[in-house]
Amino acid sequence: MNRLGAVVTIAYYLLVISVFAARLLGRPRWEHGLGFAVLLLGFPLALLLAAAPGLRRPPLYFVQVGLLLAYLIGEALLDYVFRVDFRHVCWMTISYVTLFFAASGGMLGVAPLAGRPWGIAAIVLFLAMAALAFVQRALTGM
Repeated sequence: MNRLGAVVTIAYYLLVISVFAARLLGRPRWEHGLGFAVLLLGFPLALLLAAAPGLRRPPLYFVQVGLLLAYLIGEALLDYVFRVDFRHVCWMTISYVTLFFAASGGMLGVAPLAGRPWGIAAIVLFLAMAALAFVQRALTGM
């Protein structure tokens, strides 16, 4: 399960980086498809959460995995189910970005459970993702 958590973390960061890159390249179809792939990570996250009690995970683990799962559910509802154009409403954007970074940052505690190399890779990708998030927001306004 430790390796699954690390793989999900790395895949999440890589997919989000790809979403931001697609947005910068003006490829909305790619962005939409990659975003859907991000949502599919909810399934292994749910498995991690379900297995956590049997693995005696600390309460923080539930928060870390649960935040990303909550973010993905919110993302699915806002962007794919109800198609809410919330990125131009300041308070909604601030709430969304706060949850995004809390969820993304929380996974930095999950990846190292599989070993130090996984943790280092997660940190590097998180920093790249965070930088790209701000760059693409500044350039695209989204």
